[in-house]
Amino acid sequence: MKPYLMAEPALRRLELTITRRLDGLLQGEHLGLLPGPGSEPAETRPYQPDDDVRRMDWNVTARTNVPHVRDLVADRELEIWALLDATASMDFGTAAMEKRELALSALAAVGFLTQRTGNRIGTHMLHGGGVRTLPARTGRPHLMAVLQAAFGLPRTPPGVAEPLLGVAAEQLGRVVRRRGLMVVVSDFLDPPETWELPLRKLTARHQVLAVEVLDPRELTLPNVGILTLIDPESGRRREVSTASARLRRRYAEAAAGQRDAIAQAMRRAGATHLRLRTDRDWVRDLVKHVMRQRRLATLAASPALPARPPTPTPGEPSAGGPSAGGPSAGGPSAGGPSAGGPSAGGPSVGGPATGGPPGGGDAA
Repeated sequence: MKPYLMAEPALRRLELTITRRLDGLLQGEHLGLLPGPGSEPAETRPYQPDDDVRRMDWNVTARTNVPHVRDLVADRELEIWALLDATASMDFGTAAMEKRELALSALAAVGFLTQRTGNRIGTHMLHGGGVRTLPARTGRPHLMAVLQAAFGLPRTPPGVAEPLLGVAAEQLGRVVRRRGLMVVVSDFLDPPETWELPLRKLTARHQVLAVEVLDPRELTLPNVGILTLIDPESGRRREVSTASARLRRRYAEAAAGQRDAIAQAMRRAGATHLRLRTDRDWVRDLVKHVMRQRRLATLAASPALPARPPTPTPGEPSAGGPSAGGPSAGGPSAGGPSAGGPSAGGPSVGGPATGGPPGGGDAA
């Protein structure tokens, strides 16, 4: 059967799943996976604490000698680029689907939720044959062509050399000039030092969503006796005895350390991290991620409340002076400082020390 005839019913079912379960929850002008102020420059205003220094308007700052930033407004037409990892390591799955299928579902969710508002979507597809680029265009026919191309990517035979994820991310940064949303869908099994810097370069100009797909067998090893393990990218084989509790524990510890290193690299790069698993409801995880990002965006946009002074307890001196049972206002207590001033080198009564932190704190 032709790949087109195989892909068409599968993609229609996927579209129906996405529109039924996500359409009513993620309504808005844009996708909303990464809520933010936008990417088109608007008017300038004086710099305020917590403003993004990357939006500093140096021309106005030089003319006025006052730091200014340039506000951003939401685009009428958003440009989305997806970097889809379809290398041999993605051809693995022991639960409801393979990692490649889950990556295609994530790409479809981004596409179906954005194409109806006139937004453009383009893709960089990383596979054994190199990197295939489809330009950013609008409309459902273009989206279906993108998904069919991703659906029909051939599987890479074991042992075939493949380009690294970092190399593809660097190419994507050179191709895309207009600010927008970057969605990187991969298992990120390449060493983090190979893709962290390219990902950081993308976040310097775009909003970046890193979708990590994984399978439960990449986290824990079941007790199934002698197991033959095959590296899909190198083709190497190795037989291990999963009956060893020590081996299973070391495997779980190494897998947890690997995932922690991936999460830390994404955090250092400044990308938003979304983790999807082949044994979970990926639609539910996507919705939870979106709702959490929207709450964080709302908290970041709300003005900080001023810190309230502490209420003195009975028997303790108030912030303005001594209590009724304390020393008189005219002189110091025995061996202590006077009520009218601080002790030598110490803070004043009821006030913070010089240079101390303010009473308010950041929201978590």
